[in-house]
Amino acid sequence: MSPTPPLKLPTVMTALLTGMIGLAVAMGIGRFAFTPLLPMMQQDAGLNLAQGSWLATANYIGYLAGAGICMVVQIRPRRAILWGLLSTAAFTLGMGLTSNFVFWLAQRFLAGVASAFVLVGVSAWVMPILVRGGKPAWPGRVFSGVGIGISLSGLLSLAAGAAALGSRATWILFGLIATVFTAILWRLLSGKSELPVSGDEAERRPLSGQAWLCVLCYSAFGYGYIIPATYLPALARDVITNPTVFGWIWPVFGVAAATSAVASSYLTRLSPRRIWICGQLVLAVGVIIPVVAANLFGLMVSALCVGGTFVTITVAGIQEARRLEGGHAARLIAMITTALAVGQIVGPITVGFFHESGLMIPSVVAALALVGSSVALGLSERSSEGR
Repeated sequence: MSPTPPLKLPTVMTALLTGMIGLAVAMGIGRFAFTPLLPMMQQDAGLNLAQGSWLATANYIGYLAGAGICMVVQIRPRRAILWGLLSTAAFTLGMGLTSNFVFWLAQRFLAGVASAFVLVGVSAWVMPILVRGGKPAWPGRVFSGVGIGISLSGLLSLAAGAAALGSRATWILFGLIATVFTAILWRLLSGKSELPVSGDEAERRPLSGQAWLCVLCYSAFGYGYIIPATYLPALARDVITNPTVFGWIWPVFGVAAATSAVASSYLTRLSPRRIWICGQLVLAVGVIIPVVAANLFGLMVSALCVGGTFVTITVAGIQEARRLEGGHAARLIAMITTALAVGQIVGPITVGFFHESGLMIPSVVAALALVGSSVALGLSERSSEGR
């Protein structure tokens, strides 16, 4: 028998396209398509704000569960990407094939698990290939896929609303699109291998105080951004009657996320922590504006502030973890990802708890958490520099 030919390692461009498309589907559709579809589901499916909060929470709990699985089980990154995308497509389709709220909860939970697998898979499979290929500043381009996916879901929701497709048909449309892109990636990655997984996870030395602070602040970031990231289109629908106007809020959010992610790769003079601090202060403005200036201008400013920072902060947090832990950063990255998921779960629960009074109280708490987190990161940076 002739020996089996070795699998080929992917090129840098293959890795870039895989990361961008994978994140666009898993995050832009699997996680965040619910946001522009929430107003439509409120209108034609009778969904109220509390039910919407529970559907969002189910997705974030699934994301937390997926991140936890990736922490304790050594997954194969390429398989995590492909099977995560396939699951995302299936559970997105399923949202349009039933009107049972319990089934919706289950499918949003499972879609969250799948999206976590894709995110972890992309981070573990794509990033080392970029470094090996001499493109260490390209993570921002990879994560621009999140914003591209959000823009796509927003524009398609806008078109679906104008065509009066309804939420069920739009969910099915999203599921079919996710299926097509999953098939493309499956073919693109056919016969490709992956770089060997390092033994970093075997390292069990205690985390530093700086590392634990990053975990706490990343959780505050998750709580802060998820409220506008979930409810901004619903807020727009409440204050703007013309659907062709309020429907543009989410595409603007996505374009800001995509462009800022790419732009962040050129901010080489700023440390990841400094980008994180500045980004959270801008994010805090975006969180509070829609509840104190509930008009088109305020909503657009919020979309730009939140969309323009949340992907950048995500990348900066991962880079800060690598700076603190060096070659043993895998554990800290998994921990901040889990902390982010916890913050994202608390956000919709808070909104559901205060749903009778609207988003004012949760938004104020979120803005204060973001400002406090930025202050803590800044003070700890000065303290470590002074030693």
